[in-house]
Amino acid sequence: MNLRLRATAAASCALLGLASAPAHAVDVDAGDYTALPAGTTLGLAYYQHAERNRLYAGGDRVPIDAGLSSDVGILRVVHFMKLGGITIDPQFLLPVARLRAKDDLSALGKDSGVGDLMLAATAWLINDPQTKTYFGITPFVWVPTGAYDRGQGVNVGENRWKWALQAGYIRPLGPQLTLDAAADVTWHGRNDDYGPGSLTLRQKPVVQLQGWLRWHASDALDWRLGLSHTAGGEQSIDGESQHNRLATTRFALGAGYFVGPRTQLLATVGRDLRVREGLRESGRVNLRLLQIF
Repeated sequence: MNLRLRATAAASCALLGLASAPAHAVDVDAGDYTALPAGTTLGLAYYQHAERNRLYAGGDRVPIDAGLSSDVGILRVVHFMKLGGITIDPQFLLPVARLRAKDDLSALGKDSGVGDLMLAATAWLINDPQTKTYFGITPFVWVPTGAYDRGQGVNVGENRWKWALQAGYIRPLGPQLTLDAAADVTWHGRNDDYGPGSLTLRQKPVVQLQGWLRWHASDALDWRLGLSHTAGGEQSIDGESQHNRLATTRFALGAGYFVGPRTQLLATVGRDLRVREGLRESGRVNLRLLQIF
């Protein structure tokens, strides 16, 4: 019973913020760092479903039947413009999510509602449409607007500010092959109302590295394979370290297809390959509709 209680507490800490971002940390889709002409506006709608079925602590599986499912929808609007001769793209992302703990974690309950608003803007330092080479830097901020109740074990909102800085690079490797790479660091504000005791939760920065390879079967269709690794992020509650440093490796594969000159459909599937701390994703499906205006 003590092991189960400790595992439930660890899972509750690990669940913080599952729905406050498009996927994990500052995930990118292949092609996201392509700069479009000034005046272009993008409207995007995402749907993400993920299942988690194992809980890990210090790299070892916790011997309980852990489960959590999440369904997240995201509305994203992006506008490209020029500022001092540099292309930038102010944007916002608003998630709506449903989370449900299952099996031995069912005591954590469930939650649904609007998540934390995310604001961002990329500035392109390399913007070469002729060679299809791009390099941009993006600051992000998460505003704690999402639903949060300290008495719940599962919450859509995080009740804290977050900031991130990401760099992204796109370069063709051949006539039909493109490399997308990104790296980011996320910093976390305090949650001063964490858990039933209204404790203070702090978290160290999280670092993420991501890479995609795209095979362009035609001008409209590409196949893509991605790999990412997330590290850091150890948490403390009222000054007591939880010893839950992240080290998660995951992969994804999928395809992007332009059904018309201005409309793209994207679908990817993936899962975690290795998890040091927290719940392991046994499967994830991401769907995205992109419309160019």
